Amino acid sequence: MLLCCSGATKDMGKMLGGEEEKDPDAQKKEEERQEALRQQEEERKAKHARMEAEREKVRQQIRDKYGLKKKEEKEAEEKAALEQPCEGSLTRPKKAIPAGCGDEEEEEEESILDTVLKYLPGPLQDMFKK
Repeated sequence: MLLCCSGATKDMGKMLGGEEEKDPDAQKKEEERQEALRQQEEERKAKHARMEAEREKVRQQIRDKYGLKKKEEKEAEEKAALEQPCEGSLTRPKKAIPAGCGDEEEEEEESILDTVLKYLPGPLQDMFKK
């Protein structure tokens, strides 16, 4: 029983703020461990870069075989096509509509009312004009 308690009292002393046993090579071991982790991370990144390069090579072969384009190239062409004005086209992009077009709702309503008033008999026209 004394053996069991003696180990527990050492741990209790550390918890209560007692002196811990210092390993003289602890700093050196920690530096070696950090260096090993760094090296493993670099190897992992290099491996993934190689794998991605191989994948891109296969993707490019498929694109060449079927005449496909990269997503970036396709988006650039679509953007250029939208910016280029089409001669003789009846449609136009929304941003080409001049400012003020379609904003004149009040004037349209008044012109419709005037049109309706023209077809009413004289006495009714007088009532609506007031």
